[in-house]
Amino acid sequence: MSEFDYIVIGAGSAGCVLANRLSEDPAHSVLLLEAGKDDRSLFIRMPTALSIPMNTPRFSWGYWGEPEPGLDGRRMDCARGKVLGGSSAINGMVYVRGHADDFDQWVEAGATGWSYADCLPYFKRAERWMGGEDPYRGGEGPVDTCNGNNMKNPLYTAFIAAGEEAGYGRTEDYNGYRQEGFGAMHMTVRRGERCSTDWAYLAPARKRPNLTVVTEAEVDKLILSGKQVRGVRYQCRGEMCEASARREVILSAGSIGSPAILQRSGIGPAQVLAEAGVPVQHELPGVGENLQDHLEVYFQYRCKAPITVNGHLGWLAKLRIGVQWVLTKTGLGATNHFESCGFIRSRAGLASPDIQYHFLPAAIRYDGKAAFEGHGFQVHVGPNKPESRGTVRISGPNAQDEPQIFFNYLATEQDREDWRTCLRLTREILQQPALDRYRGDEIQPAVDLSDAEATDRWVRDNVETAYHPSCSCKMGGVEDAMAVVDPECRVRGLDGLRVVDSSIFPTIPNGNLNAPTIMVAERASDLIRGKAPLLEEVPVWQASEWQHRQREGAPVRSVPAGPAA
Repeated sequence: MSEFDYIVIGAGSAGCVLANRLSEDPAHSVLLLEAGKDDRSLFIRMPTALSIPMNTPRFSWGYWGEPEPGLDGRRMDCARGKVLGGSSAINGMVYVRGHADDFDQWVEAGATGWSYADCLPYFKRAERWMGGEDPYRGGEGPVDTCNGNNMKNPLYTAFIAAGEEAGYGRTEDYNGYRQEGFGAMHMTVRRGERCSTDWAYLAPARKRPNLTVVTEAEVDKLILSGKQVRGVRYQCRGEMCEASARREVILSAGSIGSPAILQRSGIGPAQVLAEAGVPVQHELPGVGENLQDHLEVYFQYRCKAPITVNGHLGWLAKLRIGVQWVLTKTGLGATNHFESCGFIRSRAGLASPDIQYHFLPAAIRYDGKAAFEGHGFQVHVGPNKPESRGTVRISGPNAQDEPQIFFNYLATEQDREDWRTCLRLTREILQQPALDRYRGDEIQPAVDLSDAEATDRWVRDNVETAYHPSCSCKMGGVEDAMAVVDPECRVRGLDGLRVVDSSIFPTIPNGNLNAPTIMVAERASDLIRGKAPLLEEVPVWQASEWQHRQREGAPVRSVPAGPAA
């Protein structure tokens, strides 16, 4: 049996960070296990090709959820990265940290030491922002963030202007002082190529002799001796292997993989383990509970001007884009096309935004095909603070047994009402004068949004996952019986085991998950090494009382733009 100081399970958004940071000390040996292969594929490296790796079995686990009662029995796919870099190698590259309030809410949920002031320095440490370092952004970190092609298409700025005309104001940097408002969107792209955590963190560290990376290594279960985790058993290229950890095993297999590995190891709710035929080693009722995700829909319009990406979807146009990108790493191949965005509050009294917009100058599906003939544009939108909670449960004792993923979407009346509000506000924004010269017929939703029943039916039929599963091994204090890890990411009641990935979020942030997952791993690496945690206090923009009142009153378009800016 091979022996290491640390064993990290999963080379994804968190695992690559940990492998880098823990191997910085040459006195510590680190083993990184990844079930997938390398990520050198051109389709992973090229930002515009993002729909390909997400839908390719070589790169994705290809999970499917259970039938969802709130969606009339529909099953939702749950793409998760199965490759070095994990989901950071197959995702949409959108870089959103979340609102400062998201992390302060973690503290309220029992995750002491995870306030915005605690998290900010680790966001900064991870980042190389195109604008350079400032009190909110990092300038020397491993993860490059930029605005793609800098909004050369006029539809991007028209969408931002529409948000301002609707009274929501503008943000110069939603990852900085002010999230709320409309502005440029950021992506993890380095000189025209996807900047996954493999390329940002793991590639520079792989030359270190104290770091061992093993791919095609699917973890079977953890090895326990009483309440001490001693190591891990995994299958690698047809052989069963074992490795032991002198210090700790760190589980970073994501919000589906981490609870599944814990449960296969006999760690989790007793009834779930019994139904799967797994003997209980350590009963922990919260493992696999509290699952959260974001849903989204597309508002799609025909475009009256021939300026959209739909004009570049033919094979010859794609060939030209590909050749330009291969030769120069520039052009339409060098962006994910989500170059402008918005964050708004759905109702009065909220302290921070709960609705997010991704604008795309194309009408296109996730598989990369055009939504209709001709030119069009679309907005991805959805409420980001769902009440509904789901579960991840193993279906059997073996790694090859597919996990049962039940999101429990739209289970509460508040979630359904949030969708009705979201769609009404979105149509209002898209009807603003700034888009008049471009906006043609509405393709979808194209329903009467004053009719709650028709709206609910359309949402049930058309809503899609935003691929943000999280919170299934939540962090919390000793008083929370459902908490799986403590605020130092240690699994409760066990020695030598931590979980570090998006599964430990107590609640889902207002945004995409890659940035906060990287941040969690950065901060956890200091906790694991016994370093004093960093702390930075900065002011954050909050909505004024005037703005709370205006959302309760007259239509937004009648509100002067000045006070909201």
